[in-house]
Amino acid sequence: MPLVRIDHSTARTNSTEIAQAVHKAIVDVYAIPDRDRFQVITSRDANSIIAEDAGLGFDRIDPVIIQIFTQRGRTDDAKQKLYARIAAELEEVGVAGVDVFIGYVENGPQDWSFGFGRAQYMTGELAVPAGRG
Repeated sequence: MPLVRIDHSTARTNSTEIAQAVHKAIVDVYAIPDRDRFQVITSRDANSIIAEDAGLGFDRIDPVIIQIFTQRGRTDDAKQKLYARIAAELEEVGVAGVDVFIGYVENGPQDWSFGFGRAQYMTGELAVPAGRG
């Protein structure tokens, strides 16, 4: 049940395709239900996105910043597969790999409320997802 935030410049006019590509990668790699989708997509002025060189020796042209918030428990290998799949899916909709920036944040079941001011994983209204590969 990841919550995904996607920020990109207004120069990109395919927000829906970008969001779908990221969701497809998560569904395929993490085997979550297709309707388990929580995304916030923000299109902003290019000058409000700063993503400079992190020491890898390349320049981004029009970055797409992706933040994935999800429960802890997935392996480093699973995360690497997800990053690669997101980049591949985004390439299909015109986002160059150099422009894909992903931040991954893990937390626990107590850190989620799906409504009504309750932590549904903690109250038992939702089953805590099983261990992940």
